Amino acid sequence: MRSLDAVIIVLYLLAMPALGLLLSGRQRSSTDYFLGNRSLPWWAVCFSVVATETSTLTVVSVPGVAYLGTFGFLQLALGYLVGRIVVALVLLPRYFSGNLVSAYAYLGQRFGGGLQGVASVTFLITRLLADGVRLFLTALTIKVVLASMGVTIDFRLIIIALSLFTVIYTYLGGIRAVVWVDAIQMMIYVGGALLAIGVLASKLPEGWLGSVADAGKFQLFDFAANPLTGQYAFVTAIVGGAVLSMASHGADQLIVQRLLACRNLRDGQRALIGSGVVVFLQFALFLLVGSMLWAFHRGASPASLGMSGPDELFPTFIVEQLPVGLAGLLIAGILAAAMSTLSSSLNSLSTSTVSDLYQRFTRREPEDATILRQGRLWTLVWAAVFVGFASLFSGTTTPVVELGLGITGYTYGALLGAFLLGLLVRRATQVDAVIAFVVTVAVMAFVILVPRFPANGKEVALAFPWYTPLGVAVTLLVGGLLATRHRRPAQRPEPPLASEAEAA
Repeated sequence: MRSLDAVIIVLYLLAMPALGLLLSGRQRSSTDYFLGNRSLPWWAVCFSVVATETSTLTVVSVPGVAYLGTFGFLQLALGYLVGRIVVALVLLPRYFSGNLVSAYAYLGQRFGGGLQGVASVTFLITRLLADGVRLFLTALTIKVVLASMGVTIDFRLIIIALSLFTVIYTYLGGIRAVVWVDAIQMMIYVGGALLAIGVLASKLPEGWLGSVADAGKFQLFDFAANPLTGQYAFVTAIVGGAVLSMASHGADQLIVQRLLACRNLRDGQRALIGSGVVVFLQFALFLLVGSMLWAFHRGASPASLGMSGPDELFPTFIVEQLPVGLAGLLIAGILAAAMSTLSSSLNSLSTSTVSDLYQRFTRREPEDATILRQGRLWTLVWAAVFVGFASLFSGTTTPVVELGLGITGYTYGALLGAFLLGLLVRRATQVDAVIAFVVTVAVMAFVILVPRFPANGKEVALAFPWYTPLGVAVTLLVGGLLATRHRRPAQRPEPPLASEAEAA
């Protein structure tokens, strides 16, 4: 391995925990630890949201999407922006008015502690599996890159090392450290992508831009694809992307917690809507990388280049074409995308465990110092569990990208549907909501695993952007029908423990 690249990677791994601790300050209370004392600037939270939802799947896979296809992936990003606007105007005001720590505390206030617990456990399992996939993919990517540089290392050691460096600043600095380091890490991987574009531009012949345009690579809208099976068909991407974003940014504690760390509702709305704009530009950046790689390889298939798939295109270019130093920076960018997601997951898992489960079901009224200790303890516990879960995927035969996209399809519809049921159906009770929740998860498991539709001479599954809208529809249908049994609006459950309100 080239020594300068190795030095850059090591310096990055050492600098991130140090910067996190330096910028976070001392955590004096559970509100400091979980919400940064509700004092974080909106622009930092905006960048943290973007970094949190950007994983190695984005950095490695999105260029491959453009290489094999077009810019149609950006239709999803447009849908994401629409969904965030809805969340900012509909759900976020309710979270701020309730002075909440966890998104699922709203379900507790509306329906009762039972549904709050069900939603929290569902979130914990979903986040653990989905981000376990992302951590596994990062380890595999780094392993392949290091192997091409002459360094052989087991992917499990990479998983352990990434988790160790990430848990240091997450454990000690809480969400304040996570947000600031996320913002820095976003700058690193975006800067790396810009440098890669610069190097690619220097290696491409004159007229490459026209060749890419003539090949239709810059096509944004796709009105011809089958909406049922085409992931980037216009209606599928816009509608499915909007509802998916409503779930991921309005019903997933991973993102909601960052927004609640803003100074007020207006700042939270700025951070959320701003993140939609930044994500659109970020996707466009990585799609441009893929289009330039297509021009660089003159449209050759990945197989003809000796690659097993399009996900190898960008990492191979980093190793073989970037000069010494820049390759190390790009590898640091891949690590940054992974660590930002992992740190955010650890912090949100800890918060939900303490706020939604520990305090609610132990019926204790602990001192704030005890809540803070529990938060740090569960950060360590979830870090250890993450290492185990990420290692489990080593034997899978399913493409990792499909795993990452499919896992949330089982649960996001039920999670968002529960929130919308509480808002739209006044007569719905906790029993109605729990039954609808469970039925939805079962229905989505069937939809994802069983039905197949003809497309291009083969049988394919329903396009993944439809998973969340379908899940929401099932939840509202089942919950709404069950609610017709009641003549009056459901009564609100008893208020939470005093300690829960103080922690919020």
